[in-house]
This record gives sequence, structure tokens and C-alpha cells, in this order.
Amino acid sequence: MRVSGVITAINEAPTIREVLRAAKPFVSELIVVDGRSSDGTPEIAREEGAWVLQDNGRGKGEATRLGIEAASGELVLIMTADGSDDYASIPHLLEPLFKGRADLVVGSRYLGGSEELSITLVQLIRSMGNISLNVLINWRWRVQLSDVLNGFRAMRRDAALGLGLSEDSAAIEVEMVVKALRRGLKVINIPTHEFARRYGETRLQVWREGAKIYWCTLRHLL
Repeated sequence: MRVSGVITAINEAPTIREVLRAAKPFVSELIVVDGRSSDGTPEIAREEGAWVLQDNGRGKGEATRLGIEAASGELVLIMTADGSDDYASIPHLLEPLFKGRADLVVGSRYLGGSEELSITLVQLIRSMGNISLNVLINWRWRVQLSDVLNGFRAMRRDAALGLGLSEDSAAIEVEMVVKALRRGLKVINIPTHEFARRYGETRLQVWREGAKIYWCTLRHLL
């Protein structure tokens, strides 16, 4: 099966080349969905042989959907552009899909560790929110997931297209999981390490995105 690599990016010039080169050995095509970067990110991506799409500025969810729709591979590898993903885990994400043991594989920072976690109010809120979502989802669908919000993941493209994904924000990550479970698809976690972002700051607005993520989860739980 062919694999399409989908990377969403906004002003990630310091790391986008590294990310694309790390993914290249495992994929048949690279798709960068760019959020109208002003630092040369699209140009660097094209130099590395990636197909660059422009999103419509609605958020990470919209960019992810555009990448999945544009992909030509049977499998889709979804990565971040900030260099925080554990590149060595790429084959481990893809293996269960190749072997038919899963439809969606999500990297788990709670199993593999994270350098982004720290004892700050924001990080505590993020961790508590993620853990509580896992508890709710595990209870509702009788599964044993440890991290439903990690954007480092891989999925069968036909399965992803069949979910009717609609979230424009980062809530697409939990939407993808709960809709897959509702349709009886196999969702698993594998351990992956999260490295600290080396340049810039995350654009995730914890309060706003957190509310969207919780609302998305509760809608599907009910």
C-alpha cells in the first residue's frame, strides 16, 4: 500500500525541511498544507519535493481534511511541522495498518513520554483534559486508549474519508477517534515520544481549543 505524508504548517521554516526529510523514506508523496506562511515555509517544502496546498485559514482541522482529500495513497501519515514528532516511530505507526490490525493508529505521549509536559497551570489543564477525555471515551466504547489528542497519527485514507470529518479546529483529532469508534473501526495507541518545540511557540489556544474539543466529544458521546 502507498503512504501519503500530510503535514500542516504555518511559519515553520526552521524545521519543515527536517520533517519532510524524515518522512520521505516512508511515503510515496509529501503534501504540505500551508496556512499562508510568510517565512518561506512553502518554498522550502517545494524544494524538498512536497506538493504544497494553501488552506483557507479556518484552522488545523480544515488543513488536515484538505491534506487527506488530496492524498493519493491508501494510507495517510499525519505529522506536525514543528519537529516535535518522533521520526523513529513512523514505521511503528504504519505497521498495524499494513498488517490490517488497525484502521487508525495514534501516537501516545503518555506511553512514550513528552518533553512538552511541565508543571505549569496550562500544561496541567491540558494533561487533565486529555486524561479525562480518554476516560470518557474508554468507558463509552470499552477500549483502552491513552492519548486521543496527539496529532502524530496514521490512518487508512478510505476510512478517514468515510468519517465525514467536519471540525476546523484541533478538535478534529478527537473527532477522528470518536467517529472511528462509532463506526466500529479499530483504533489503537502506540508509544511515541514528543520532543520539545525548538523554535517559536505553539499556536494552540488552550481555553478556546479545549472548549471545542470537549464539546465535540460530548456531542458524539450522546
